[in-house]
Amino acid sequence: MATKMRAVFAKQGPMRFISHLDLMRLFQRALRRAGLPVTLTKGFSPHLKISIAKALKLGVESPSEEATFYMEKRVEPEEFKESINKQLPDGVKVVAAQEI
Repeated sequence: MATKMRAVFAKQGPMRFISHLDLMRLFQRALRRAGLPVTLTKGFSPHLKISIAKALKLGVESPSEEATFYMEKRVEPEEFKESINKQLPDGVKVVAAQEI
């Protein structure tokens, strides 16, 4: 059963200089490494279905940004948070996760 996971993440320190597209790639790689069942988009060149609420300007820190991850299977929010945080670099951290 497909579900959505809404995550609040922080982007701080030297990672504030990462662009929005690089942040999307960072999350895609972290999700793959963590082995989380994220849904693929339909189309000619499928990619992981992720949505970040708003793009931050380059050089701006934020303690709470929202992202939505579309999951193929149900994953416990705590398990999601722990798994992805192990794969993310210092400066980017999932603070909270909630199934919606």
